[in-house]
Amino acid sequence: METHIVIYITSGNTEEAENIAAGLVKEGLAACVNIVPSIKSIYKWKGEICNDNESLLIAKSRKSLMGQVIEWVKKHHSYETPEIIAIPIVHGSRDYLKWIDDSCLF
Repeated sequence: METHIVIYITSGNTEEAENIAAGLVKEGLAACVNIVPSIKSIYKWKGEICNDNESLLIAKSRKSLMGQVIEWVKKHHSYETPEIIAIPIVHGSRDYLKWIDDSCLF
């Protein structure tokens, strides 16, 4: 059974991304968060096509914490509907996955 996940979160700028990343790690909701400072996002929002520069957060966590991650990010994010999606880690270094377990809440 897959117990580890990678979570993608977009934000409007690097400062917000850094604040979210630091908070998730500090709260034990993610073991690590990488920030890709500049991505281009094209999407439909409220009937309009948007073309924005954003930052992408890539968090490593436990599947069991996803609900808490969603709640925490929504509380601290500037977007009305932030992207918060998870992909299961189907295989990985045993040592790295143990480190995720040791770094996150259960």
